[in-house]
Amino acid sequence: MKTTHTGSCHCGAVRFECDLDLAAGTVRCNCGFCKKARFWMALVKASDFRLLEGEGALSDYQYTPASRPGPFLHLTFCRDCGVRPFTKGGALPEFGGEFWAVNVACLDDVGEKELSELPIHYADGKNDAWKMTPQEHGYL
Repeated sequence: MKTTHTGSCHCGAVRFECDLDLAAGTVRCNCGFCKKARFWMALVKASDFRLLEGEGALSDYQYTPASRPGPFLHLTFCRDCGVRPFTKGGALPEFGGEFWAVNVACLDDVGEKELSELPIHYADGKNDAWKMTPQEHGYL
């Protein structure tokens, strides 16, 4: 069941809210960027995401995997603290269009116990096989 969650970067300059069902699952990906950034995400439809504050505090790094038309991903960071609270994704047919990948660790209203119990899908983004689990994923 979808619930409205609030989130922010570390310094609080960027604040957002989104409607999502964490019990439906979260994602850890082995693509080069997510692996290095240790990004833990929950996918949210564009209509379920709202930036509340801090648009001017965001820096935008654009990335396009070879398999997608670009720019496909807008990897946003807070210019003050460097935390990436979310990523905006382009049109993804299997998700019904544009989406947001919310950093689960940036959700302010989700406690440690709840975080530790969330289901995680390990995605093989490295090989553009998002629905597949990579053979090695314990490091994610």
